[in-house]
Order: sequence, then C-alpha cells, then structure tokens
Amino acid sequence: MTGEDKGNRGYQLLYRVAKTEAKDYIRNYSDAERFIGYCRQCPRYNTYWSCPPYGFDVEEYLTRYTDVILVGTQLFPDAALRSECTDAKQSTRITYRLIGEVRRTLDKGLLEWESKYAPARAFFAGGMCYLCPMEGCARAKGLPCRHPDKVRPPLEAFGFDIGKTTSQLLGIELQWGRKGSLPEYFTLVSALFTNSKESDIIPETLY
Repeated sequence: MTGEDKGNRGYQLLYRVAKTEAKDYIRNYSDAERFIGYCRQCPRYNTYWSCPPYGFDVEEYLTRYTDVILVGTQLFPDAALRSECTDAKQSTRITYRLIGEVRRTLDKGLLEWESKYAPARAFFAGGMCYLCPMEGCARAKGLPCRHPDKVRPPLEAFGFDIGKTTSQLLGIELQWGRKGSLPEYFTLVSALFTNSKESDIIPETLY
C-alpha cells in the first residue's frame, strides 16, 4: 500500500505500508548480534531510554504479537531546501529539523494506532528520541525516563535489519547524503506489532 502527502512545507512525503506475520519478520529480518553490535558503537548507547540495553527480555517482548505493520516514510526535500545546504553544518541542521518535524507527527500517529489496535506496540523510526530535545535524556544522568508512556524503541535497536526490510518488504532503497548535500530522500521506518486482525490500517491516519 502506498500514499503521498504533497504538503507545502519544503518537502513531500511518500509512504509505503507492508504487513507480515511477526514470527516471519523476526525469523527472516532479525540479526541481533550484528545490529546490537552497531548500537554499542553509538554514543547514544546506554544514554537514551529509547536505545539499548533494555531491562526486559526482547524476545518475550516481540513474540507476544502475531502481526507487524511496517511503515516506510520517504521524505523528499524540495529544490529550495536543497539550495540551503552549503556545507556539512547546514546539512546536519536541516536534516535534524526535517526528520524531527516528521517524527513528531508520525510518532503521535503510531501511538494512536497502538491504542486503537491494542494489544499492540509501536516502534518509532531510528535516530534520536525527540521527546526531550532541550533537556537531554534523563538516562544519561541515571534518572528514570520523563515520558515512559510515550518513548518507543526503533526496530534496529531490537536487532532488525532496516536495509533488508526496506528493500524486500517496502520496495525502498536507502540513500545517504554526501559532503554536506541532502540525499534525494530520507527514509523513516516505523512499525506496529499487534494482535489485531483489522484490515483498515492505512498510512494516511498517521499524518
């Protein structure tokens, strides 16, 4: 399933949705040793509550659900926005702003899905958590999460292969920016693990 949002915000969104059985997704798209290994090399490891290590059994967390709905959101910056990227610093600033803007809307929609299609659990797109951007995550100070009802992990933090997920299930090839320039599009991969068998889950309800 695909859809498009042509909003006038300096970018366009194209979204794709795929549904598969949770057991198949876990078996075919998880490589925990490899991807958690990458997480350990990240400066956010053990400093953000959305990132590993977690204080619960990941396998038990996942296997309670029967299905997974995957959402691939492609964010296409327009020409005017691209022209603002004159160096790496500008590119980083614009990337942070764009992804943060889309994530705040997307994450809210996923939490609404989580409630509507309960029992369910959302997984936010990878990258940093946007709930406490100014204060920084409380975990770095050894404190509990300020928003335990809203924080959700990304799929890769549970060991899932995002590149394989996008190419094989969502029909999207990941792209990366180079030397201060923006890529043709950014890809945000979110998910909902659920036991709901309702078939009216459509991406438009996320945005």
